[in-house]
Amino acid sequence: MQLSDRILGIIVYALLTVLVVVTLYPLMYVLFASFSEGDRLMASGSLLWKPAGFSILAYERALANPAIWTGYGNTIKLVAGGIVLNLTMTIVAAYVLSRRLVLWNKLFMQFVVVTMFFNAGLIPFYLVVKGMGLMNTLGALLLPFAINTFHLIILRTAFLSLPAELEESAQIDGANHLTLLLNIVLPLSLPVISVIVLYTAADKWNMWFIPSVFIQERTLYPLQLVLREILLNNATDNISYGAGVGEAAKIGETIKYATIVISTVPVLVIYPFLQKYFVKGALVGAIKG
Repeated sequence: MQLSDRILGIIVYALLTVLVVVTLYPLMYVLFASFSEGDRLMASGSLLWKPAGFSILAYERALANPAIWTGYGNTIKLVAGGIVLNLTMTIVAAYVLSRRLVLWNKLFMQFVVVTMFFNAGLIPFYLVVKGMGLMNTLGALLLPFAINTFHLIILRTAFLSLPAELEESAQIDGANHLTLLLNIVLPLSLPVISVIVLYTAADKWNMWFIPSVFIQERTLYPLQLVLREILLNNATDNISYGAGVGEAAKIGETIKYATIVISTVPVLVIYPFLQKYFVKGALVGAIKG
């Protein structure tokens, strides 16, 4: 190996090491802080390379908070409903728009693309949702987002990349559009569909702004809205019940970090199993787009 290649390798590994540290440190900080003792955490300053003491009290208090479990339930409903609705609508729309003989196909796609750059704004959007009677319902978080334009374009591109001869031979054998979609198009597009599922699940799991606009009923709060309330509004008094004023402040600080970990763990557990499909599907959409 030449000297220039060795130097380049050292630089690349050094940059990757810095990137890994910058990426992992915030996660490790939150994890260490969540297992720390409240008083020692507040006295330790900003740098935290290991737990300041060790305590699981914050997790006990956070998991005993009914708002966490209510938020979990609402978020799971949101993710499941979002995946089913978004995937169904996107697949149907992408299939129709990918048919080469559909009248005004390109014109429809131009209208679709325009929505990526222009929208009516938050106030008209709010009035439409309110006028439809969706306020304080999970429908306000699902129905207006039934089709994501970006997902539609990715899936349409994947459908267009399939060999036309394959579909023509199936149609000669008597396959209608439903058979063609279910037995040929979808099985061959599974990597891209898995990417759409991952995108949709992550979007619904992290959704907090739209719920903060349309949801006022606390029993309908998704998990991220509960987390926002705890972090930004310091709403830990109910969680740190039984402690004195000073002690409650210390416990409340660790409860914030424990709540972040609790709300993040499902995504961290599921993502590695979907990563291979994510990379493969993203490359398919990119190369053939």
